Amino acid sequence: MVATSQPTNESGRQLLRHTLATLAYRAGKTLRDAPENFATFNTGEKGRTPIHILAHMGDLFDWALSIAQGKQAWRDSEPLPWPDEVKRFFKTLEAFDGYLASDAPLAASPEKLFQGPVADALTHTGQMAMLRRMAGCPMRRENYYRAEIVAGRAGEEQAAPVRSSD
Repeated sequence: MVATSQPTNESGRQLLRHTLATLAYRAGKTLRDAPENFATFNTGEKGRTPIHILAHMGDLFDWALSIAQGKQAWRDSEPLPWPDEVKRFFKTLEAFDGYLASDAPLAASPEKLFQGPVADALTHTGQMAMLRRMAGCPMRRENYYRAEIVAGRAGEEQAAPVRSSD
């Protein structure tokens, strides 16, 4: 039997913070320069529109913060206008990152925080990228491995993209 090591709470927090920075970078790319009508793009299926997905992503990070603080609470927000919803999403991401950066105790393990709200938001970021392609406004390719992603940079302002050779 091979022994596996579990990350310490501190290393788990740091990995979560890097994951949030990665999410901010990738989500930012899906939101930046999207045409106005993208917010309400509908595939004709029963799926959510981009603005409803983004509102849900903001709710995920409000939830993540409440879990981390030991007072779990969920809410389903009605979407704000697109520019406001974009700001709200990054504000919730920054608030959660700020809590992780603090010395405040975590009421849940970093692994549980990752497997719930964080992993869900990563999935929805991919969904938004796919919806952009379907809406006729795809994003340019990029080498994410080379991207300048830094723990603590969880807001709307991100480094310039590192382009692939197209």
